[in-house]
Amino acid sequence: MTTPSLRWGFTTGTAAVAAALGAVRWLLARPTLRVSVRLPGGGVLSIPLGGCRAVPGGAEAWVVKDGGDDPDVTHGLAVVARVALVPGGEILLEAGEGIGVVTRPGLPVPVGERAINPTPRRMLEEHLRGELPPGLGVRVVLSIPGGEEVAARTFNPRLGVEGGLSVLGTQGVVRPMSEPALTATLRAELSVLAAEGRRAVCLVPGNYGREMARSLGVPEGPLVGMSNFAGEALAAAADLGFRELLLVGQVGKFAKLAAGSRDTHSARSDGRLEALGAYAALHGASPEEVRRVLEANTADEAACALLETEPGRKALEETAHRAAASAARICGTAERVACVVFALPRRELARWGDVEALTASLRRGPEEEERP
Repeated sequence: MTTPSLRWGFTTGTAAVAAALGAVRWLLARPTLRVSVRLPGGGVLSIPLGGCRAVPGGAEAWVVKDGGDDPDVTHGLAVVARVALVPGGEILLEAGEGIGVVTRPGLPVPVGERAINPTPRRMLEEHLRGELPPGLGVRVVLSIPGGEEVAARTFNPRLGVEGGLSVLGTQGVVRPMSEPALTATLRAELSVLAAEGRRAVCLVPGNYGREMARSLGVPEGPLVGMSNFAGEALAAAADLGFRELLLVGQVGKFAKLAAGSRDTHSARSDGRLEALGAYAALHGASPEEVRRVLEANTADEAACALLETEPGRKALEETAHRAAASAARICGTAERVACVVFALPRRELARWGDVEALTASLRRGPEEEERP
């Protein structure tokens, strides 16, 4: 499957189904080099097996995970299915090496179970049921050799999946640079926090914001990176009932949010300098001072120039105020919102709201958040 310029791949869940099908067909004396997997999103994908062999008590097949042109850390890993035929017609699913364990609530798999998501489980059941004669079942043990090491470079540790990767995929395919996948991960991270009982969260655009928030005393647990998807993050926070928001971000991103942009990607929104210039003029900056802002090379440069004058400092406070107000409008459940705006590397420019109180709230555990 392709886009005009980028090649699609398939998920770990699709790879697991293909490997299990290959191993079952080997045991039923119907060996094959490729299998067809029906995708939950529609369509059929033909997937080559990496290999198949007999093992004590059954057979083992594997598929080499193909992430297409997506920057997928699981690309090239083997997804292995070891199967054994059993009487009685049941399809028993187990997990082995490289597949993580869910340790925090809020995910589709209960705490304590292996991270094999509901859609791949259902796909395995449907595909294997169609292969087996009446009265015959199968035990499937899935594994991803090397998965524990690779998982350390994914969101899994933050989401509460420990010791390995997840077998997942709601559509069965991987779309290159999929924004829906990124926003789904963001929503999942917020969902985990909500399921733990948290009602306060700190949202940052990226690693610089994360570092700045940590320097302010925000712990790692309730700290969520929203990338450019401020609108998606705040809407998800509203859906999940968050009541306290601390936003910490670089001035360029938050000048866009202050001006009403819900997506701060440079290809889809700008006006950073124009917003800063307008706020400076609002607070009495001279035409020359406003022009200096508008002709700055970066928002950081403009902001540092604004710090030199009283109207400029008020303009930066206006930016923090309007960014917080914009966040509060999108996240309608928020009762308290504060914002910190900075320039690189970690130069605080302005803040709005009771940052100290929100930071203290974030440092408390979820069981303490309800206390007055």
